[in-house]
Amino acid sequence: MSIAPDFPIRDLPTDLFIGGRWRPSSSGRRIEVIDPSTESAIASVADATLQDAQAAVDAAAAAGAAFARKPPRERGEILRRCFELMIRDKDRLAELISRENGKALHDAQGEVAYAAEFFRWFAEEAVRLDGQLALAPSGANRILVQHAPIGVCVLVTPWNFPAAMATRKIAPALAAGCTCVLKPATETPLTAYAIAALLQEAGVPDGVVNVLTTSTAGKVVDAMLADARVRKLSFTGSTEVGRVLLRSAANGVVNCSMELGGNAPFLVFDDADLDAAIEGAMVAKMRNGGEACTAANRFYVQRGIYERFAQKLAERMAAVKVGEGADRGTGCGPLVNASAVAKVHELVEDATQRGARVLVGGQRPDRVGHFYLPTVLADVPRESRLLHEEIFGPVAPLVAFDEEDDAIAQANATEYGLVAYVYTGDLARGLRVSERLEAGMVALNRGLVSDPAAPFGGVKQSGIGREGGHHGILEFTETKYIATQW
Repeated sequence: MSIAPDFPIRDLPTDLFIGGRWRPSSSGRRIEVIDPSTESAIASVADATLQDAQAAVDAAAAAGAAFARKPPRERGEILRRCFELMIRDKDRLAELISRENGKALHDAQGEVAYAAEFFRWFAEEAVRLDGQLALAPSGANRILVQHAPIGVCVLVTPWNFPAAMATRKIAPALAAGCTCVLKPATETPLTAYAIAALLQEAGVPDGVVNVLTTSTAGKVVDAMLADARVRKLSFTGSTEVGRVLLRSAANGVVNCSMELGGNAPFLVFDDADLDAAIEGAMVAKMRNGGEACTAANRFYVQRGIYERFAQKLAERMAAVKVGEGADRGTGCGPLVNASAVAKVHELVEDATQRGARVLVGGQRPDRVGHFYLPTVLADVPRESRLLHEEIFGPVAPLVAFDEEDDAIAQANATEYGLVAYVYTGDLARGLRVSERLEAGMVALNRGLVSDPAAPFGGVKQSGIGREGGHHGILEFTETKYIATQW
C-alpha cells in the first residue's frame, strides 16, 4: 500500500533498512499502519522474519569495528547533522507522528523538538567520554580506566513517542561508538523509517543503524538476543514485556537498560499555588492524551484545597477539544487503538462502581476513531484499579488526604517508581517529600520532568538504568581497567 498523495512525507521508505539499503521482507509480508483518528490504513511496512533479523545483526556487527575506531569528534559531527536535519523536517515529522500515532499536533511538534535534542546533546557527549588515571594506593601501579563501546545493541521502542524513544537510544549508542538494530512498534513504524532516512542523509555509515518492523516481535527479538555478538538491549515498554525480555537476555548475559511502566503520583498540598498546580496537572496528565509512562496517574490533593482543585481541573479538562490528531485545533487526539479505549473505560467503570464521582467525561464520544473523553473522577476509593494500574489515557482520579505522611505512603504504595509530581509553596517540604518518594525522578512544582540533559529512569519495577544526561552514554559502554606502571 502506498502513502496517500497528501501525506506529510512523500516517498517515505517503508521497507526494512539493513546495511544501509532498503529491502523488502524475505517473506514479502506487509503490516498495515492504521490512523487511530479515522481507523483507516494509511500505509504498510515490511514484516521482518528471523532471517531478516539475522541480516540486521550481521550488518551491525560488520560495521562495528570501523565505527568504534572513528574519532569521537567525527561521530559527534554526524549526530549534530542528524539534529539539524530533524529540525529542518520538524513540521513534516510532527504531522507524520500525528497521523500514525493520533497525538495532537502540538504534542507531536513538542516530541520532534525533544527528540532532536538527543542528537544535539549526545553530539556533545561523544567527545566527553572521559576515563580515569590514578596511582594505586599501594604505589605499585597506575590505574587506567577507559570506557569502550559495548558492541552491537538491540533497541526496542514503543508507539507512544515514536521519534523521541528512537533518538534517545540511537544517539547515545552512536556517540559511544556502537552499532545497533532498532525495532520500533508496529503501530508507529513510519517515524522510525523517516528517522533512518535522515540518519543516512546525515552520513551515518552503512550498517551502523538498522531498522526493522515485525509482527512477531517476541521471536525476532529473542533471536537477536541469542546471537553472541549482541551485547546490549535497550527497551522501553511495559513492565510485563520487560520481565520477559530480561529472562531472554539472561541466557546470554546481555547488558540491559529497561525503561518500563509507571504509576506516577501527583501530590498537591494546601499551600500550593492552585493555578500553577492546575497548569502542571494538565501538562502531566494530558501530554499525549495521557499515553505516557510519565503521565500523572493518581492525584492526591490535601483536603483544604481538594474541592477547588477538583472543580478547576474538571473545568479545564471539559474545555479540551477532542479531535483528529493532525487537526491544528485538537487538544486531545485518539488513543492508539480500540483495546486501549476498552482498557481505559474498564478502569473508569471499576472506579465508578466502587463509588467514584464523575465530574467530567467518563465515556467514549459517538464518533469514528479510538477516542475517549478527558475525564476527572473525584473521591476515588483506594481499592480502585485506577490507582494501581497504569491508565494510559486522559483520566485523572482524585483522592483527598490530610497528613503529609499519609500522602507519601499512598504515593509509594505501588510496584512502580518512575516519576512523581509535588506541588507546595514550602520549599523545605517539597525537598523533604521529594526525598521520601520512591521514584527515579521528581518534578517539584513542575508538570514536566523529561530533559535530554538529565538522567531519565525509574526504581523498583519501573526499570533499570538511565537514559539521557551523561549517564545515557555510559549505558552503551563497558568499563575497562588497565594496570600499568612506568
